[in-house]
Amino acid sequence: MPRIPAQGPPPRRSAVPAGAGPGQYAPTQKPEPIPVGDRSRDHRSPRSDRRVDHGRSSTRPPAPPAGTPPAPTPPRRRRRRSVRVGKIVLILLLVFVLGSIGLLFYYDSRLDRIDALPAYAGRPSDTPGTNWLIVGTDNRSDLSDAQRTNLSTGDADGSRTDTIMLVHNPPGTGKATVVSIPRDLFVEIPGHGSLKVNASYNIGGPALLVQTVENLTGIHIDHYAEIGFGGFDTLVDAVGGVDMCIDQPLNDPLAGLRLSKGCHHLNGRQALGLVRTRAFPRADLERVINQRKFLAALVSRATSPAVLLNPFRLFGFIGGAIDSLTVDERDHIRNLASLMFALRDPVTTTTPTGESVYTDDGLALPVTETTEEFFGRLRAGQPIPDELLVDAG
Repeated sequence: MPRIPAQGPPPRRSAVPAGAGPGQYAPTQKPEPIPVGDRSRDHRSPRSDRRVDHGRSSTRPPAPPAGTPPAPTPPRRRRRRSVRVGKIVLILLLVFVLGSIGLLFYYDSRLDRIDALPAYAGRPSDTPGTNWLIVGTDNRSDLSDAQRTNLSTGDADGSRTDTIMLVHNPPGTGKATVVSIPRDLFVEIPGHGSLKVNASYNIGGPALLVQTVENLTGIHIDHYAEIGFGGFDTLVDAVGGVDMCIDQPLNDPLAGLRLSKGCHHLNGRQALGLVRTRAFPRADLERVINQRKFLAALVSRATSPAVLLNPFRLFGFIGGAIDSLTVDERDHIRNLASLMFALRDPVTTTTPTGESVYTDDGLALPVTETTEEFFGRLRAGQPIPDELLVDAG
C-alpha cells in the first residue's frame, strides 16, 4: 500500500493588493483594533439611543432653549402670504379704478350743455393752443326769493354778462394767459351793428357772444363755460372759502358787501359780492381785476391738498361745479380738469383799449391799434410784451 504523506496546514500567502506584480512588495493589511470606549456602541441596536416619551413620537425634535429666535417662515408659506396680499391689493386697486370711472361718467352726464360754439361763414380756423371763453352771468331764474334776498342779487329779469374772460393755454410748456374783456368794450356785433360787447349775450345768448369775441380777436374758441348766480356761493363754500386781499375798503349795499382793506377769508356770499361790485373809481376796469383774483384764489384752493385729500370737500366742490356750470355740448369733465390745472399760475391782463368815449350805446371803451396788436400776438401764439399787458398779475 502506498504511503500517503501527512498534510499539514496550507502555506501562508501574503496579501497582494490589486495591481501589484510578482516580486513587488505589498504590506500586510490587518484590521484596526476597536477602541474599548466604542465597543459597546457597536453592539447596540440602532434604535436603542432613542428616548421613548410615553407615546409621543420618538422623532420629535427637542424644544429650543429659552431666548432662541423663532425659526424662519418656510419659503412656501411666505410665497402663499405674498400672493394673498397681492390679490387683496389688486382687488382694492380695481375697485378704486372702476369706481373713479363710474363717478367720472356720472358727473359728466350731469353737466348742463348747450350749443355755444356755432358754425358760421368766416369763422376763424383753428389757432395754436387751447382757447376757452369763460362767462359769468347775472341769471337769477334758478334762485328762490330767499336766495335773492340773502345774496343781494336784485330782481332783474333776463340774463346779462358782466364777466367775459378769454383763457389762452399755449402749446408746449408756456403759462396760460387770462384776458379780461371789459363789458363796455365797443365792438361790432354780427347783424346788430356796433354795441357794447356784453349786449351780444343779451341779444343772442352764448352763440352770438362767442361769434362776437371770435370776430374781435381772430382767435378760434375751443371750449365754453358759463356760471350764473345760482350755485356760486355753494361752490365757494364747498371748498371752505377763499383767501383774497383787497387794496381798499369796500362798502357796496347793492352787492351786499362790506369789507375792510387787507386780506380776508371770504365765504360764498362775500365772494359773489366782490366779483359783482363796481364801487370803484375805475368801475368795471377795477372789477375785472378782482374777478381774476377770485378765479386764481378759487383754483388755488380747489387744487390744494386741503381739498384734494378731503373727500367731503372734493366731491362737494365737484358737485357744486357741475350744478353751477353750463358748457358747450362737446365739452366734458376732462376738459374742465385741464382748464383748472392750467389756471394755477397764469399771466393775467385786461384787454388794452382806448380812453372812454361817448357812443350811441352810452359811455364805452373803443378798440384801438393796440387792441388789435395784442390779440394778433395772442392769436399767433407769440409772447405778449410787457407794454401790452394792462393791470397784469
